[in-house]
Amino acid sequence: MLIDMSTSRPGTPDSSAAPARRRHDDAPETADLFARLHDLEDGPERDAVRNELVTAWLPMAHRIAGRFRDRGESLEDLKQVAALGLVKAIDRYDPSRGAFESYAVPTITGEVKRHFRDRMWALRVPRRVQELRNKVRVARRELAQTPGAPEPTAADIAAHTGLTEDEVATGVEALESFSTLSLDAELSSDDDGYSLADTLGAPDGSYDVVVDRESAKQSLRNLPERERAILYMRFFEDMTQSRIADRLGISQMHVSRLISRSCARVRDEALGHRPARAGRNGSTAA
Repeated sequence: MLIDMSTSRPGTPDSSAAPARRRHDDAPETADLFARLHDLEDGPERDAVRNELVTAWLPMAHRIAGRFRDRGESLEDLKQVAALGLVKAIDRYDPSRGAFESYAVPTITGEVKRHFRDRMWALRVPRRVQELRNKVRVARRELAQTPGAPEPTAADIAAHTGLTEDEVATGVEALESFSTLSLDAELSSDDDGYSLADTLGAPDGSYDVVVDRESAKQSLRNLPERERAILYMRFFEDMTQSRIADRLGISQMHVSRLISRSCARVRDEALGHRPARAGRNGSTAA
């Protein structure tokens, strides 16, 4: 009897064979269902098969979501995002292209990562900065695993990750910019209720005064000398109209008309309007 020596002996690994892909406990055998789904037209039967596949592979999607726990998002929300990625994977999967698990895992993982990139950041930052943040976060965790190890410095993180210290500084800054604080957030435990809003400045009204003065400066210079003197006595020396009238030897009513006319002229010229003209009775006219 002839024996084929090319056949490997029992228990002897075949070096020419590709290593078997590791399957997880949550990777069910659904090749027949995918074949049916691929051949079915849109309708109730196809929807039923699709739902059966989603139910079968949902544990795997939840396992992938669990990898991203403790990153600022609740696990239940991550499971929802992973389930959405699973549905996309099922709809786009072509059975002729290989095993479903090989296609679904990167699809679901990418969906969860996009969720963190697009929805979790309070401010939209470039992807490069997000990647630096992730590298710095992982490096900090790995360097701190040694009991009694001090807080890693920027140089330690740079040596561990291969980044420059400037890139580490950018990643550290991004770590602190992932979420925002409410303006009502208390910054201390004192009873005075000291909040973040108390540290913010307020608009300075003095700037408006400077702008107004500069706008009116030239118009004031264009006034006759007596009218400039009346405005100075009224608004800078806080004199009453009667006192101004006694000093100039004119009536209080005439002082009132001169103040009104001068103010109107200055205002119109400062606003770019045509200078006011005095009428016969001393009133202003546009």
